Amino acid sequence: MVIGGAGFMGSHLVERLIAAGNSVDVVDDLSSGALANLAEARSVGGLLKIHHLDARFDEMATLIGMRHPDVVYDLSLFDRVDRSVQRQSRAVGAMISTLESARRYGVGKVVVTVPATSLYGQPAVSALPVKEGDIAPRGVRGVIARAVIDLLRAYRDQHAVEFTALALTSVYGPRQHPAGGVVAELLTAADAGLPGRLDGGGRQTRDFLFVDDAVDAIARAGERGSGLVINIGTGIQTTICDVWSLVAPGAAAETVPARPDDLPRFAVSAARARIHLGWPPWTDLADGIARLR
Repeated sequence: MVIGGAGFMGSHLVERLIAAGNSVDVVDDLSSGALANLAEARSVGGLLKIHHLDARFDEMATLIGMRHPDVVYDLSLFDRVDRSVQRQSRAVGAMISTLESARRYGVGKVVVTVPATSLYGQPAVSALPVKEGDIAPRGVRGVIARAVIDLLRAYRDQHAVEFTALALTSVYGPRQHPAGGVVAELLTAADAGLPGRLDGGGRQTRDFLFVDDAVDAIARAGERGSGLVINIGTGIQTTICDVWSLVAPGAAAETVPARPDDLPRFAVSAARARIHLGWPPWTDLADGIARLR
């Protein structure tokens, strides 16, 4: 079962699971996802069932009780477009609802994704790439991400509900909403012939991860890495300026003031992912962006 399966990453995960011969139930309220994202997966036929509902409500528990999934993948907790406090506050209620259903109906495992840039605060340059032991939430989004992890640990300790929490870096790729990430935003500007918007001059760094690489890690977590928070990223820092140069070589850019809470530098260590998931990233940024042109 994939909660948020009609979204950007969720739809790619659904395709991966179906390609491996799995039957997949998609749960999505379609507030940010779209059925069009599942067009390829739907063409396969009987392996896919789509349920239009909100994971926080009682219907979710009923569905889990009826379908008895081996693994629940929840990619819906942290919306990449709507970052309002109201939207983020839904994550805790949705997580409790899913965990209660997993406890009640004996779901084998719950896999969730959380935003690494919010979970690890403002790490010192000397601490990069940041490791999983350095959780220091940044803002409301980070506090909620830690609360989700605490809930997962509590249900594992008290009710034997297994989990893996994946701390994802800046994922990009096909189907991403223009406001869903730096790469998508800059690609949209380039396609429209507009200058790229560079907050603070674009000198800040991020750890960019192609969606196929991210989905491979998520799928692996269905069977590995139980009880762990695991970073999923490349460990490579790339400036936003360099991303714009790859997206639109030689094109003009627009410099705007930096956001007050912006991270100056960021990347995560994927050492734990290599050990516990057998996962390394394989798509470098230039190749990933080239696949989107």
